Amino acid sequence: MGANPAPGYAKKPDHVVAVAPFDGRVVVSLGGRTIADSRNALAVTESGYGAVYYIPRADVAMDLATPTDQSTYCPFKGEASYFSFEAAGKEAENAAWSYETPFDEAAALKDHLAFYTHRVDSVSVE
Repeated sequence: MGANPAPGYAKKPDHVVAVAPFDGRVVVSLGGRTIADSRNALAVTESGYGAVYYIPRADVAMDLATPTDQSTYCPFKGEASYFSFEAAGKEAENAAWSYETPFDEAAALKDHLAFYTHRVDSVSVE
């Protein structure tokens, strides 16, 4: 095991966080503007949850993002940092999250963002 194992598996060894390349396109829009567009997203499925798509930062308009003080903790993935976005005069507070230093089991999520579908105009998965 690596230097930063997820502590959640000690209590729930059957919990699954599966990370796989997504063979498709994910587009996020806000204020009529595309703020993310990727054919290199990761699909993450986790016990008890539907798929969540994590987009590489290189495919996100990070110039429209502002880091916030919001954070949450997942014992399987790590501590999540949040970003607000503003595009065409429309603001989406804490619209996306990222694991800056994910646990070893979720290391592939580093440098990726996931978006709340209800905080942006749309998240289109093709």
